[in-house]
Parts: sequence; C-alpha cells; structure tokens
Amino acid sequence: MASYNRVILLGNMTRDPEVRYTPSGTAVCEIGMAINDRRRGTDGDWVEETTFVDVTLWGKTAETCGQYLTKGSSIMIEGRLKLDTWEQEGAKRSKLRVVAERMQMLGSKNSGGGGRPFRDESEAYGGGYGEYTPPKGPGAPNGDVDDIPF
Repeated sequence: MASYNRVILLGNMTRDPEVRYTPSGTAVCEIGMAINDRRRGTDGDWVEETTFVDVTLWGKTAETCGQYLTKGSSIMIEGRLKLDTWEQEGAKRSKLRVVAERMQMLGSKNSGGGGRPFRDESEAYGGGYGEYTPPKGPGAPNGDVDDIPF
C-alpha cells in the first residue's frame, strides 16, 4: 500500500526560535506555530479556530530561522508529520509534530519575511539567504524598461 506524508502550514511563530546543536555539530531549531482558521458555523456566524503546532527544523534552515525570525513572524513550512512517543511517570505519552524540509519567510523584510524559499541546499539559489545575483550574458535583462516586449 502506498503512503504519502506531506504537510504545508502557513502561520505565525508563537515564540522565539531556540537553536541548539547536536554533538556532531548539526543545528536543530524548535519553533511553535499558530495556524488560524476562519469558517462559518452551523448558525451562520464566523467561527475562529487556532491550531498550535510544534515544528522542528534542521541544518542551515534551523540556523536561518534562529538568525532572522522572532515571535510573531509569518512563515510557511513544508515538511512531514512525525509521531514522538515517550514514557512519563509510567504512562505512555505521544505528540504529533512537523519535521520541516522547507521554510519560507513571509511578510516584509523588516517583519522577518522575505518571500524566497530557504532549504538546506541554499547554494542552489546562488548563495546564502538574502543574496541575489542578477543573470548575466546573452538574453539577460539589463534593467531597461524599453527592453520589455509588450
């Protein structure tokens, strides 16, 4: 039987990110997200519901989150669900969390957003987060408005 485990969340951070490092030096960041849902109830009135989700980020994504984001920042997370289980005082406990594979900061530059996705393989975007190098060579735009073909 086939399986598919994919989650996409868009919301706000409920606390400042906490970045730690494993003994091998890999960064890990724990964040909380609040996802708001607004829908009409059975009586026709609008009902607001907030879902709180714990998210774990790894590697460069974790470091970027800790460096640029704060409580209240708007972000989009894409990842997978993971069930954590443990025993506490003889009782078995469990918690569902999201392990992020991709993070995108939303909002303005001053509010901790950016609009460009960030992944561990950030070099694929031409450098670290926030760097943009315009294309060069034949066919590359030179910034002239007159070059727009419409």
